[in-house]
Amino acid sequence: MTGEILTIQVGQCGNHVGKQFWDQLTKEHGIGRDGQISESSQGDSKERIFKEDDTNPFFKQYQENKYTPRAIMIDLEPSVINDNLNYFPDFFDPRGTWVSEDRYGAGNSWANGYDEGQKNQDTFLNMIDKQLDSTENFEGFQLLHSVAGGTGSGLGSNLLEALADRYQKKLLTTYSVFPSDQSEVVVQPYNTILTLRRLAEDSDASVVFDNNALSNLSGRVFQKNQTDYNQTNQLIASVLSSITNSIRFPSYLYSSLQSIFSTLVPSPELHFLTPAFTPFTSDYVTGGMDYKRNTAYDILLDLIDAPNSLVSKHSKKPIYLNVFSTIIGEIERNDISRGINKIQQRLQFAAWSPTIIHVNNGRRSHYLKGLHGEQSQVNGMMLSNSSGVVPLFEKVCGSFDKIYSKKAFLNAFQQSEIFDADDFIESREVARSLIEEYTSAEEKSYLDEVLLEDENVIGEFNDQNNDVDAEGDNIM
Repeated sequence: MTGEILTIQVGQCGNHVGKQFWDQLTKEHGIGRDGQISESSQGDSKERIFKEDDTNPFFKQYQENKYTPRAIMIDLEPSVINDNLNYFPDFFDPRGTWVSEDRYGAGNSWANGYDEGQKNQDTFLNMIDKQLDSTENFEGFQLLHSVAGGTGSGLGSNLLEALADRYQKKLLTTYSVFPSDQSEVVVQPYNTILTLRRLAEDSDASVVFDNNALSNLSGRVFQKNQTDYNQTNQLIASVLSSITNSIRFPSYLYSSLQSIFSTLVPSPELHFLTPAFTPFTSDYVTGGMDYKRNTAYDILLDLIDAPNSLVSKHSKKPIYLNVFSTIIGEIERNDISRGINKIQQRLQFAAWSPTIIHVNNGRRSHYLKGLHGEQSQVNGMMLSNSSGVVPLFEKVCGSFDKIYSKKAFLNAFQQSEIFDADDFIESREVARSLIEEYTSAEEKSYLDEVLLEDENVIGEFNDQNNDVDAEGDNIM
């Protein structure tokens, strides 16, 4: 049985993305914005009994044909959550919604957000426990947030720490939006470096997006010079829904978060994943174009092209550790085999890593059929774990170093009751170690170094045990 997944949306960005995510999932499962199965979707009762989609991982059914998301919405000010509640009337569980009584934001300060998270941590954990009471086979969490503002970064970081400590055996994944170069938040480098530390230390897998790539991609998808966050967040939601396609439309493979992310994460340190998606058609984004019929072969090759990535690519050729793709639609198996062979030729894999391209054939919801007329569209999503994420981390470190070297804009952090200034230094060190880990993973000898470290740890442990035994003999 597929396990339940709890989605936690934190801050303005997290709740904006969450709105588009639930909008997409309700469409794919034939659920109205009010949580009611529409009459046009119900069809014959026997069809509903043997329906191909599984709503249980992401939705609770609490009345006949009435559903509510397994979700928690948290923000320090009410505007975005109110927008979600108005867009989805009588859809979200009121017990899973929290807005600060003071009804003001974090002032774009990680420290303020972290303080609020610490003060209200028991409340949040109680909300989570109540949501988990309605599960039978709970699998894990997915956190939607931004790393650059105050609430999504600071409160999100505090919540990450709490979740990692309290639910150690449950999978903790994040969908984390990194800032663009044109951000007006002067302290965003501080917010980002502090959040990056928590992503590195507390999450099991982090799917990263950056606003530079999102802005460029949305301009091309929507064919506009100026796009808004509703449009860019539809791009993110397309990735989220595609990752979870094989969970919500289960088959024999990749029917859990664990089975998906275990193919991508070779070690706890190397768990940052880069997404790509193509094409953004009308069943994923508003106003999306419907293209000529693409084959799975076409889609697989398009997914490795830089313009289709949701993280900005650089000239450096990355070394790949693992690749996972979902191709949604009717396909020819031979096209998959041809595509895998071609990708293996074009991508450079680490010498110690198997050059396996994991491909899942996802199923298109029959509720979406008809959006293309008679055309049967094929879409693809790819998650890759590679050293190509290093330039993003280097940019974060460079922006941090530039302002921290001058000790600029520290007032918002110095006023915090909890924040320790040493956290800046420690977080910067974690980021440096993360860059070094991915750089080392490019080398042929990486696995030897990892094994040597493990041997040293075991050796030290045995030495300590021998010392204890010797001391025990002396005492006797």
